Amino acid sequence: MSALPATSLPDEALPLPPAPPDPGPRLRRRLGVRHVLALVGLGAVALVARFGVEDGVAARTVFVGGACLVLWLTELVPPFVPTLLLLGATPLLLGPMGEGYGVSSVLAWCADPVLVLFLGGFTLEVAAMRHGLDTAVARHVVRLSRGRPRLLLLWVMAGVAFLSMWMSNVAAAAMMLAALRPLLVTLAPGAALRPALLAVVALGANLGGMATPVGSGPNALAVSAASAHAPVTFAGWMVFALPLTALMLVLGFGLVLLRFRVGGELELPVAAPQALKPTGRRVLAVCAACIVAWLSEPLHGVSAPIVALGATAVLFGTGLLSREDLGRLDWSTLLLIAGGIALGRLLEQSGLVARVLDGANLAAWPREARMGVLVAVAAVLSALMSNTGTAALLIPLAGALEPSASTPVLIAMGCSLGIPFAISTPPNAMVAGEGLAASELLRLGLPLMLAGCLLVSLTGPQVLRLLGLP
Repeated sequence: MSALPATSLPDEALPLPPAPPDPGPRLRRRLGVRHVLALVGLGAVALVARFGVEDGVAARTVFVGGACLVLWLTELVPPFVPTLLLLGATPLLLGPMGEGYGVSSVLAWCADPVLVLFLGGFTLEVAAMRHGLDTAVARHVVRLSRGRPRLLLLWVMAGVAFLSMWMSNVAAAAMMLAALRPLLVTLAPGAALRPALLAVVALGANLGGMATPVGSGPNALAVSAASAHAPVTFAGWMVFALPLTALMLVLGFGLVLLRFRVGGELELPVAAPQALKPTGRRVLAVCAACIVAWLSEPLHGVSAPIVALGATAVLFGTGLLSREDLGRLDWSTLLLIAGGIALGRLLEQSGLVARVLDGANLAAWPREARMGVLVAVAAVLSALMSNTGTAALLIPLAGALEPSASTPVLIAMGCSLGIPFAISTPPNAMVAGEGLAASELLRLGLPLMLAGCLLVSLTGPQVLRLLGLP
């Protein structure tokens, strides 16, 4: 999320959630490793572009696209920087080689309705944080447990997953950790409940984003790519992804219970109830109306991006959000998604995807094997690098290998399963900073990643075909 501008807020405004905990010197030292990896990657891209590709358009595409991918995957620079590089370098280097690479054409690649859909999601997120809806959900989740540790774990996982369906998983994890902090500080050292709570926060935040098109960057790229074959509605995505998300959450919850053996009774810290203010209720009404309109798109025919624009206009037009709140929208992620879409269009138009697939010779493999490999590669790369960068790399390749509406959706699911390491996702780094050992994340995340990849690759194509996405 972008920083809040230095302006005064009305009295009813609630502060932003606390900053994520410092992951510690060990994670900060990875910055030097990223510099080395980026330099090696950029050098390899330059060599391949210069000596490995004969066609001029393909060579320059390798140079531009490869440099952007290296910067995305190593996360050496802010995520919007490679997008700006892509939009500037493509007309500069490829523009003289064809009209299709001019400035207007390249900018048109980014004019995708999915960006408007995400803009609406980010606006709802800022409004919820601005007026305390996310904090109210987190506190209510803790109260619902009624002092039973297993029930507390279940509600915390479900609550943070629900928040992650509609907002950044970083914000969702931060809100839940803030609500749990009074309890975490009272737990005795070595108590099994503490690592269990941290684990369910991370798993819920990571897996919840699979359930909706606005839940993560890979989902946005998948919706855009799938639209070339068949329209993917908001409700249609959830019909497929929500049961998958629920199943993965159940598996994760079972693994946490097996690992930490939580039981008994728990005395929760007493917190004074805080009623939602009138502005918070109005924001809740707008959010609820927007979600209902998204889910009922097949009935009224108004597309999800148009609904998102309407909700954004209502929130700003009624004063529930101010001009200063415009700076709090996650423009960085919007630019990142736009860059991923533009990169896919560049790879397709230049013919580079076809060249790569001809050399890989994967067409002779059975479809299930191809999809299994692609989903597994998506999960592994996302565990080590940016999941949106991974999706930007793999979705065009997978779409050319297996041209169908279901292919990008399955790749996006694979990108959300890369969760076994402390560095895999920001929520993982946050709970590691709170004291959860990286080995615990690996014990829980690796089985979930393997099970999820098998489930998605073996059953996903058939389920999506039944839902009208061949």
